[in-house]
Amino acid sequence: MNPKAAPGIDIGIAEADRLTITDGISRLLADTYTLYLKTHNYHWNVTGPQFNTLHLMFETQYNELWTAVDLLAERIRALGVFVPGSNRQFAALTVIPEAEGVPSAEEMLADLVAGHEAVRAPLATCSPLSSRPATKPPPTCSPSVCRSTKRRHGCSDRCSASPRLGVGWQPQVA
Repeated sequence: MNPKAAPGIDIGIAEADRLTITDGISRLLADTYTLYLKTHNYHWNVTGPQFNTLHLMFETQYNELWTAVDLLAERIRALGVFVPGSNRQFAALTVIPEAEGVPSAEEMLADLVAGHEAVRAPLATCSPLSSRPATKPPPTCSPSVCRSTKRRHGCSDRCSASPRLGVGWQPQVA
């Protein structure tokens, strides 16, 4: 038994697969949290003629990232694994570098675009395993979670979210 996983959970996904899935989600969580912090930092420190526009845009983005962080952490727990939650754990898992100093507004934008691209890229490595049909539906998730995740990460409409079945669960076809 893996110490990361809660004992006795049976959701139709083998423990090794659950751990692989939650490892990918944990990395996504760390990247999203780091991007959240960077975006909030830029919100506080942006200067220049585009201050108001960028200040408001960064605020919208960090609020959306914060919501995503919570949803990702809850998904990890729903899969029976404890969530990384310290700066040290996030630093070990993220690929998003910290900003040095206070960049210009243009550099902030370029840095955030690169950060979002870095967060998006590893999603393909989680997808094949996590989109495989399960014999049982996973823990529930609201349809809005699926919609916001698809919008944020450019996923297809293949996801079949429902409060009863959960995100991405597809019944096996005999």
